[in-house]
Amino acid sequence: MAQVTLDTIVSLCKRRGFVFQSSEVYGGLSSAWDYGPLGVELKNNIERFWWNEMVRKRRNIVGLDAAILMHPKVWEASGHVENFHDPLVDCKECKARFRADQIDLSAPCPECGAKDSFTEPRQFNLMFKTHLGPVEDESTVVYLRPETAQGIYVNYKNCLQSSRLKVPFGIAQVGKAFRNEIVTKNFIFRTCEFEQMEMQFFVHPSEDKKWFDYWKAERMEYYRKMGVRPEKLRFHQHGPDELAHYAKEAVDIQYEFPFGWRELEGVHNRTDYDLSRHSQFSGKDLSYFDDETRERYIPYIIETSAGLTRSVLMVLSDAYDEEELENGEKRTVLRFHPLIAPITVAVFPLMRRDGLDTYAQNLEEELRDHFNTFYDESGAIGRRYRRQDEVGTPYCITVDYQTLKDDTVTLRYRDSMEQVRIHRNEIVSAVQQAIREYRRVGT
Repeated sequence: MAQVTLDTIVSLCKRRGFVFQSSEVYGGLSSAWDYGPLGVELKNNIERFWWNEMVRKRRNIVGLDAAILMHPKVWEASGHVENFHDPLVDCKECKARFRADQIDLSAPCPECGAKDSFTEPRQFNLMFKTHLGPVEDESTVVYLRPETAQGIYVNYKNCLQSSRLKVPFGIAQVGKAFRNEIVTKNFIFRTCEFEQMEMQFFVHPSEDKKWFDYWKAERMEYYRKMGVRPEKLRFHQHGPDELAHYAKEAVDIQYEFPFGWRELEGVHNRTDYDLSRHSQFSGKDLSYFDDETRERYIPYIIETSAGLTRSVLMVLSDAYDEEELENGEKRTVLRFHPLIAPITVAVFPLMRRDGLDTYAQNLEEELRDHFNTFYDESGAIGRRYRRQDEVGTPYCITVDYQTLKDDTVTLRYRDSMEQVRIHRNEIVSAVQQAIREYRRVGT
C-alpha cells in the first residue's frame, strides 16, 4: 500500500468531485465543506451500510429522525449548558486562537513565535445559539444540537411504546450536529457542521458490562465488514481522567489517518445519567417496568457514536493506493468495498460508432435499476479504466464488436484488473455475486 498524505486526499477530492470547499467562490469557509457528485454518493452509501448493519438486520433496534432544534431545557438536563466548554486563549500579537489544553502556554506562539503573548484561558461554550420567533431575547434562545443522542433520549418512551419493544433494545439515528469548534483542522475530520451515526442501547443495569463488551466487538467487526484494513484500527480505553461526566466506561475505535491515530467512533456506558436527568428536569417518569419480573428501573444506556463525515475521510484514506504495473505504468486506485463505492458499474463502448455507443447506452440504462452506474465514451479504453480506478469503481463493462454478434461483453474487476467475457443477461447476477463475495486482500 502507498503511504498517503492528507494533501493527496484533499487534491483527489477536489479533482474528482468528492469534496469541495464551502463557498469557494467567496474565498471559502474553513469550517464547512460541500460534498460533490461522488462525495454525496459515498456518504449516502456509508450511511446506508451503517443503517443496514445497525437497524435492518436486527429485531431489537428501531430508527428515529429527531428535530435539530429542541427545547432548551434538553441541553440543561444533558449538561451541555453547564459542561460543554473548551478553554480558549488568544495570542495578543497575531490574534490567533487556540484551545488552551492543546498547546504549551509557556512556549512561544505556534503561529508568530511571540513569547508570553497568550491571554488568560477563558471558557468557550461550543453550542451554536439562535432565536426561535421574531423577538430576540433570552426567552427565545434555542440551540443547534451539538449531538443527536438527546433526541433519542427524549423519545425513548415514544419509541418503546409505539414499537412494543422490551429491554434490551436500541434506537438509531443519523443526523446533523453542530459544534462551534475553536479550531477546525485536518480537512473534514473536525468541522463545525457534521453528521453522526448514533445508536443508544437500553439495558438492565445489571447487564451493562455484558452489552458494553458486545457492542465494542460488534462495532469493530463493522469496520472489517466494510473492508477497512485491520492494522489501521485499534481500541483506546479511556482512563479515569478521560471519562466524560456521564460515563462509567468508554472506549474509542481509532483509525490511523494520514495525520496519526484519531477517534473514529466512541462506545460509552452512559449508565442511567441521561434518562435520570431528563426525568428530573421534565418531571416525567422515564423508568421502565418489566412485566415479567415486575421490576421498575431506569435503564442504563450503551452508546455507539460514529461520525459519518469522519467515516468518509477514513474510507478515502484507507482505500487510496498507488501501484506500479508490469509495463511500468502507475495507477491510482481507490479500493472501496463495492457496497460503498460511489459508482458500482461503469459502461464503455469500445468506439463511438457502428452502433457500439447506442448499445452501451441502452445497457447502462438497463443496469441503473440494479446499480449506481456511469457511462463514458471519451478517450482510449485504458484511460477510461484508469479514471474509474481513481474514483473506486469496482466493475467496468466494455461493449465491443463481438458484443453486436453474440451479446457478450467484457467485465473488468478493479482490484485484480482481471477481465472475463460474459453474456449480457448474466451481468446483474455476476456483479451481485462479486459484491457478496468481495474480500479486500488483507482484510
